[in-house]
Amino acid sequence: MSPRPQFSDRDLIKLILPLFAERLLSMLVGVVDTLMVSYVGEAAVSGISLINQLNNVFIFIFGAAASGGTVIASQYLGKRDRENSGLAASQLIMITMLIAVFAMAFSVIFRKPILSLLFAKVENDVMQASDTYMVLSALSFPALALYNSDTAIFRSIGNTSAIMKISIFMNVINVLGNTVGIFVLNLGVAGVAVSTLLSRVIAAVISLILVINNADIKVCRKKILMWDNAMLKRIFGIAVPSGVETGVFQLSKVAISSIVALFGTMQIAAYAAAQNIWSLGSLFCIAMGYAFTTVIGQCIGANNITAAQYYSRKMLRITYIGSFLWNGVIIAFIPFILGMYNFSTETNRLIFILVIIMNICNSVFCPLDFSLSDGLRAAGDAKYTMLSSVIASVICRIMFSVLFGITLKMGVMGITAAMICDRIIKALLIFVRYKNGKWTKYKLI
Repeated sequence: MSPRPQFSDRDLIKLILPLFAERLLSMLVGVVDTLMVSYVGEAAVSGISLINQLNNVFIFIFGAAASGGTVIASQYLGKRDRENSGLAASQLIMITMLIAVFAMAFSVIFRKPILSLLFAKVENDVMQASDTYMVLSALSFPALALYNSDTAIFRSIGNTSAIMKISIFMNVINVLGNTVGIFVLNLGVAGVAVSTLLSRVIAAVISLILVINNADIKVCRKKILMWDNAMLKRIFGIAVPSGVETGVFQLSKVAISSIVALFGTMQIAAYAAAQNIWSLGSLFCIAMGYAFTTVIGQCIGANNITAAQYYSRKMLRITYIGSFLWNGVIIAFIPFILGMYNFSTETNRLIFILVIIMNICNSVFCPLDFSLSDGLRAAGDAKYTMLSSVIASVICRIMFSVLFGITLKMGVMGITAAMICDRIIKALLIFVRYKNGKWTKYKLI
């Protein structure tokens, strides 16, 4: 059996480059939001940061469902079964929308006790900003879930250029909305949230229309509105472990945000800005993770283990090269990036230190933590990747954050040290699994 049944170098380039561009544009939403709202004040930045950590728990659950749908659809496509690949995609849209509506209602109705429980000790102006942003951002959950599902479907068929074009349009709307909301209407945090809501709704509508009219996969309204137990069971076989993994990871970040909230407004703002830059640093690995899902999923669906092993090695090499180059670019531009923020000199100095440390860590460990981990999940080894992440998040991220950040009084520097320990442990666990080959033994369809 040939080790290269489906993807030439040209195919990989056409798959990877739009994914990278789309992820860059998507992450720039957070950077632009933080940058623009910094002109409102550090309290506004802190409020958005704290709520984004909470929102990400739900958002990554949407992503987990999308991951399950992508893996199953990709494997059916590799098997040349268009009927079931379309059913998987349709059921993905249905289930993510149900989850999103529940998450929206939960966030709006219970926001007061949630904020009091998690962020009771923050300053009043930070709490007010958090409350405003939580309501308006929760209203965008259904649109975001639909958009995530649609883009996951496009990734499963390898049509990443469509995702890139929609992302460009969405980001333009978001930036224009931020400009009007903050600098023209003086709405502050509300201006940022409304702009994000509007951009997500428009992107969701456009992406759904394109998915339904795509010839490569048979998505239709009838299949979206039905409930297929067998297909949902396959999707949840990947989505549940992935959801637990991402949910625990994001809950650990919420717990960390509660710890960071004890360190004062300056450290909260510095941590928020540093997180956005860290996210940029891991961008290439995240994009490659999507590529791993498409390629490895189709190889496993075609029952070609040799191809899956070949492409996993090849894409891991690409990921390491791209990660080192990309993080080098970010480190070189840190002074320019900090110059755009309206922060104090002390805050900027702390951001600089945090970014240098974490972006070096990203270069070394993210290719294993994010990219290769997605490849194992695409083959069906979702429970192992879940356990690896849970172990790393609970033992390292939370326990070490308490130890370093509070007990040893290191503040956000201690939080950063705990995150590095998290990355190292998970990377080692994923690499061991990859080398022993057990990830190739699963059968999902």
